[in-house]
Amino acid sequence: MQELKAKIRESLAAVLPVTAIVMLLCITITPMPTGTLMLFLMGAFLLIVGMGLFTLGADMAMMPIGEKVGIQLTKSKRMGIIALSCFIIGVIITIAEPDLTVLAAQTPGVPDMIIILSVAAGVGVFLVVAFFRNLFGWNLSRILLICYILVFVLAIFVPKNFIAVAFDSGGVTTGPITVPFIMALGIGLSAVGRNKSTGGDENFGLIALCSIGPILSVMILGLVYQADGGTYTAVSIPDIHSTRDLWMQFQDAFAGYAIEVATALLPILAFFFVFQIAFLRLRRKQILKILVGVLYTFAGLTLFLTGVNVGFMPAGSFLGSEMAGLSFNWILIPLGMVLGFFLVKAEPAVAVLNKQVEDISGGVISQKLMMTGLSIGMSISVGLAMIRVLTGISIFWFLVPGYAIALGLSFVVPKIFTSIAFDSGGVASGPMTATFLLPFAMGACEAVGGDILTDAFGVVAMVAMTPLIIIQLIGLAYKFKTTAQRKKPPVAEIADEEILDLSKED
Repeated sequence: MQELKAKIRESLAAVLPVTAIVMLLCITITPMPTGTLMLFLMGAFLLIVGMGLFTLGADMAMMPIGEKVGIQLTKSKRMGIIALSCFIIGVIITIAEPDLTVLAAQTPGVPDMIIILSVAAGVGVFLVVAFFRNLFGWNLSRILLICYILVFVLAIFVPKNFIAVAFDSGGVTTGPITVPFIMALGIGLSAVGRNKSTGGDENFGLIALCSIGPILSVMILGLVYQADGGTYTAVSIPDIHSTRDLWMQFQDAFAGYAIEVATALLPILAFFFVFQIAFLRLRRKQILKILVGVLYTFAGLTLFLTGVNVGFMPAGSFLGSEMAGLSFNWILIPLGMVLGFFLVKAEPAVAVLNKQVEDISGGVISQKLMMTGLSIGMSISVGLAMIRVLTGISIFWFLVPGYAIALGLSFVVPKIFTSIAFDSGGVASGPMTATFLLPFAMGACEAVGGDILTDAFGVVAMVAMTPLIIIQLIGLAYKFKTTAQRKKPPVAEIADEEILDLSKED
């Protein structure tokens, strides 16, 4: 119970700043209908409780399952079975990812299931690549360079309506279901291969590679699939006239998201039990703890998704539309940056990543340092996205130089910072981005008369890009600092030199 209280306090500290900013906007420049505001406040409450339950459940269940499955896979000498298992795991957890269904519904002219299966296959293939990277000690920077060159070459030939969606798909697939499991799987897989003595970077990089797969698969889909036009699903703002109307909005959605989360977790649980019966043979007490953790994860993620979809999505759309309609709509840029700075703190998978980074790095890369870097990156991302919404500038003017800088830095910073940075890009673009920032951008874009599919979409891609640069810049500063410390003479030598100088003066 004490652990749950601590997790809820952490989630309260994460959600409260965003709530305060929205409240301030409501009483100043963007007055919000009472019903929409009440939806938002109720959604914030569900976020706080849900995020607390989810992070506790991830610690108790998702992380141990992923790690134990990863360790067991490394014990097999048959590479074909391991590769097939990694592919199946990648497909299962991607189909289970709630963020993906949000994006799939917006994809121009393509049935939801086609885009979901395409993205899932991309993740599965690159999870296999990630395993072989660990096994043979392949250089992550070189793999990323080759893959992103392929991405931008393909982008030349892909219909423009698919470009932003493709890059967005790389971000939304690494959400609250995927991240804890894949990160823990990476820890388990790091027990094998030639990559053991690289300072911990072998534990990271799986999310980075699994974020590339969806981008490539959606681009390939765009080349071979004849879309029947482009539409998007506008966010509807419900009319709330009473507290009963308010409750009914959440009640109607709760059952749907409970089924969605259960459908997401059951394949993972089934996969675990197959391993338990065939290989693991864990004690009853360990299994019971994992099952309790799964229940926490189920309850937390159901509350969280209900809160963000029912409460935050209408508020995001309304705020974006109202700000863009102002005579001084340039305010979208600084206010969007402030929202982005605090919004990333409420992403459930971010807390999981930050804790894992601190644990594996032995405290050298602290949770506070990671959160500061991600907040700055998110702030810059949203600012750039709002510039795109207001001006209609092509997303390539941001993505090409951004990824060029990120990939260039990957060859000069310590390897662990590159692995963490590219993982952070996928983690930062989670459900808060898909259900608050994307509607915020869509509402603003519609108000200024822009093209939703080319100007508003891409905000997830921007959010996924900037942490790649910010975290690696932190790594570069760390490298310079440690190099300077090595060159600095010991204190005793400095003291002797100072004494000698003083004696000469005397």
